[in-house]
Amino acid sequence: MTTEGDLELSDGRTLHYYDMGADGADGRLAVFWHHGTPNVGAPPEPLFVAATRLGIRWVSYDRPGYGGSTPCPGRDVASAAAYVAGVADALGIDRFAVMGHSGGGSHALACGVLLPERVLGVVSVAGPAPFGAEGLDWFAGMAASGVASLRAAAQGRAAKEGHEASGAEYDPEFTPADHAALSGAWSWFGEIVGPAVEGGPGGLIDDDLAYVSPWGFDPAQVKVPVLLSHGGRDRVIPSAHSEWLARRCPWAELRLSPDDGHISILNSGEAAMEWLREHAV
Repeated sequence: MTTEGDLELSDGRTLHYYDMGADGADGRLAVFWHHGTPNVGAPPEPLFVAATRLGIRWVSYDRPGYGGSTPCPGRDVASAAAYVAGVADALGIDRFAVMGHSGGGSHALACGVLLPERVLGVVSVAGPAPFGAEGLDWFAGMAASGVASLRAAAQGRAAKEGHEASGAEYDPEFTPADHAALSGAWSWFGEIVGPAVEGGPGGLIDDDLAYVSPWGFDPAQVKVPVLLSHGGRDRVIPSAHSEWLARRCPWAELRLSPDDGHISILNSGEAAMEWLREHAV
């Protein structure tokens, strides 16, 4: 059973969180889930059965501007570490692992770098590399609508807000495997995308601005085990991003799935959780 709560932050804002451990979590590994864009932060229901089998307790939160969390314009990717530490403290969780999908992968990496005494392991699924990463053509292989959206963000808040207000359609160019996943277990995305955008594009705008701004940490400084999982046919965040991260993160393992896209790669989520159970010690 997932319970929900609100954490009051020191500046008066609210962070809405989710916890699968309220019914007793002794012996379970707490794993913080970091959601993509635009999603609310509910933990990944398609992986609940695997979590039970592996003794994993999902904990998560709505990033500011989504769901029940107060907006925080100007937040960077690094801010995820403070939010996770605050929720963990409130729930009495000392050490934990982190796992993120899509843009959530970068936020999971932030925790691995900035909370090294608390984070036991990191999984980034289809996550991006830092904007302007040396030696990486950041937009290569990305769907045209995604390029337009993120290029607008790179021009600043006014340009990004104008892009969203223009009604420009976003086509992620999902693969047949992605569509099959979305017709199956990962139809769950329908439950977390709608609530994320019903209040407007604020959360999405803040996310995209964070992705194309300095992250506030260097992924190469991560010292905990990292698994990078990516689909070779991903047009939302091309797999070259995880390949770049793998070359620069000394503790990273890269798993490429040549025939998977941005959503179908989540079918490997159970294997990633098994990796966390093995490495988060």
